[in-house]
Amino acid sequence: MEKENEIKTVIPVLRFPEFIKTKGWEIILIGNIGETYGGLTGKNKTDFGYGEKYVTYKQVYNNSSVNIAHCDFVCINSSEKQNLVKFGDILFTQSSETPEEVGISSVMLNETNEAIYLNSFCFGLRPFDLKKISPYFSKYLFRSQIFRDRIIPLAQGITRFNISPTKFKTIKIPIPTSTYNDEENTEQQKIADCLSSLDDLIEATAQKVRALEKHKKGLMQRLFPAEGKNVPDLRFPEFQGMKGWEKKQIKDFGEVITGNTPSKKEEKYWNGDFVWVTAQDFKGKYINDSILKLTKFGKDKARVIPKDSVLVTCIASIGLNAINKVECSTNQQINAICCNQEYNYEYVYYLVTYNTENLKQLAGQTAVPIITKKSFEEFEVYTIENYDEQQKIADCLSSLDELIETTSRKVEILKEHKKGLMQQLFPKI
Repeated sequence: MEKENEIKTVIPVLRFPEFIKTKGWEIILIGNIGETYGGLTGKNKTDFGYGEKYVTYKQVYNNSSVNIAHCDFVCINSSEKQNLVKFGDILFTQSSETPEEVGISSVMLNETNEAIYLNSFCFGLRPFDLKKISPYFSKYLFRSQIFRDRIIPLAQGITRFNISPTKFKTIKIPIPTSTYNDEENTEQQKIADCLSSLDDLIEATAQKVRALEKHKKGLMQRLFPAEGKNVPDLRFPEFQGMKGWEKKQIKDFGEVITGNTPSKKEEKYWNGDFVWVTAQDFKGKYINDSILKLTKFGKDKARVIPKDSVLVTCIASIGLNAINKVECSTNQQINAICCNQEYNYEYVYYLVTYNTENLKQLAGQTAVPIITKKSFEEFEVYTIENYDEQQKIADCLSSLDELIETTSRKVEILKEHKKGLMQQLFPKI
């Protein structure tokens, strides 16, 4: 029979060998770990002094740990001077438009003596003893799915969701208390070191993606003529000395088809298997599928676009570009360039991508930016007539895109691995 004062424990699915025979994790109320404090509350700037720094809601939401260098300056009421953020404090979002964003945490890991405060949409938890709960462990525990599953149900509201620090302190969480050989070699530290190493690998791989994207941007600027020029800075050896690029209109590349939307009131048009593309389906260079699909009846009401056309959004989200790898139709926000035999569709895709910023200028400054079909068709760009050179440029940039895609996929795989690892390293209650 369970004793009234008995400490409840749980054991994670995955545990480091040196801790397997040690006691389980203790289940502890958050209120017994530390004390909560609020963010800034002042509304009127005349009530404040100037020149202090504070941690914003966005920083807490986007980062598992806070770097002081990224904080903004803010006015501080002298009555709130006691709410300074300190090393090891665990910061939480308190109010948001969705319950899923409430209670997202970050941990102050920067040991600084600067006066730093917390945004009014956040609150902090200051541990009583950092030896009992390591800040480096906290940044993972309070972002684990196990913790998220316990905090989301507490988010209250209809149009805006909030969590009460009082209710927050009633949440129970598991904490390992085992040490191995010495007090510094704790199970908390081992978990933090493991996940931190994985974070370092994820960040290093993400940096490779950013470097490749930067390289691609610079390469495109050299492969296509700069503003005011009709010859690019970089040309493949076999094409050097050939005639300069010529100015052409988009319609010279092939037929332009503007999409349409079959009536949503007609159920027989929808939920079929024919791809119908909207701006939401632009998630990469190629489009093979769509969120919404048409039936054969809906297809008859749409404008069919052959595969390997270049799709360009021209209303609202202007400048999203992709190539459809299946026959499809689109809504009216999208113009499709159905390339003729003189133009390589991959090359046209990169040419349009390179000229996207100039294309956006056609839309003007209206509430809903729009490029008419006529304006789109008559949009001028410098291009080459030689198909082999088009192919060479397309192959070069496609190879780089494939490398970017492969490296980006590695980042996602590592993130999924981390997610699965955390589910095993942190026990369920």
